[in-house]
Amino acid sequence: MKNATLLITGGTGSFGNAVLNRFITSDIGEIRIFSRDEKKQDDMRHEYQARFPEYADKLKFYIGDVRDINSINTAMVGVNYIFHAAALKQVPSCEFFPIEAVKTNVIGTDNVLTAAIEADVETVVCLSTDKAAYPVNAMGTSKAMMEKVIVAKSRTSKNTKICCTRYGNVMCSRGSVIPLWIDQIRAGKPITITEPSMTRFIMSLDEAVDLVLFAFEHGHSGDILVQKAPACTLETQAKAVMELFDGCEKDIKVIGIRHGEKMYETLLTNEECVHAIDMGNFYRVPCDKRGLNYDKYFTEGNTERTKLSEFNSNNTQLLTVEETKAKIASLAYIQEELAKDGR
Repeated sequence: MKNATLLITGGTGSFGNAVLNRFITSDIGEIRIFSRDEKKQDDMRHEYQARFPEYADKLKFYIGDVRDINSINTAMVGVNYIFHAAALKQVPSCEFFPIEAVKTNVIGTDNVLTAAIEADVETVVCLSTDKAAYPVNAMGTSKAMMEKVIVAKSRTSKNTKICCTRYGNVMCSRGSVIPLWIDQIRAGKPITITEPSMTRFIMSLDEAVDLVLFAFEHGHSGDILVQKAPACTLETQAKAVMELFDGCEKDIKVIGIRHGEKMYETLLTNEECVHAIDMGNFYRVPCDKRGLNYDKYFTEGNTERTKLSEFNSNNTQLLTVEETKAKIASLAYIQEELAKDGR
């Protein structure tokens, strides 16, 4: 990325901040933050001017919405690479406002890719979610359609490489559960969990950035890339946070599954396993390059498949309380929060 221009859609979020922390002091030429919220942009501008005064000029801000292709076109001029993170991500809110999820996650992604292809951008990496695999809620369904848009665009894009990453819950990202639990413990309230036996993949923000960079380097156009993430039950995660912040285990309150939630999540479906390629810490799912003429497959077919089977949060490595606690304690956010308590 030496001297390159990188555009991050939804760049004021947790992922955008993690990318900035990784790249702002590198030899990258310019990082553009594209988002709707001028207050978050102004806060980010002041934060990075204070933290990295000698590098802050690399950071440029663009107000716009992925739903409006004209605002995207304005930010796209001269861009080499794009990390597309703009999305509606909260499962319950998307359940109540599904059309809004479609406008941002599906149509917004189509706008970003259309603008990128027209601007001759070299590489676009889009961020998806485990909820897109066997989706049961509006958020997951909209992300599944987003992935279909990505694959379809990759088939007709000649110069722009378009990849997709799919990952599970990112610990301590904006709107996630661990910061809520910490606030509840400090307020002397019980921490609320939906269903103790529910399992979720867990990863850090740094691991989310690593996955995007792996896709950037090793992905082919149309690929979906998945990290082999561990998982844990919500009960295990809650106990780990309780032990780190001196909460009382008896103060865990079960409130029941929310709208649109699943008992476990899937990162790789059985159908995708037919073509998935094991790349060590990652899986790569190439897109189906066949056209619509199926006649030739009446005489020629592929009966072989890989030995992989569905990769979900029940059959991956399930962490113990101690392992989960160690993973959570390694996060910079948690270390800062513990320091506030004098630990």
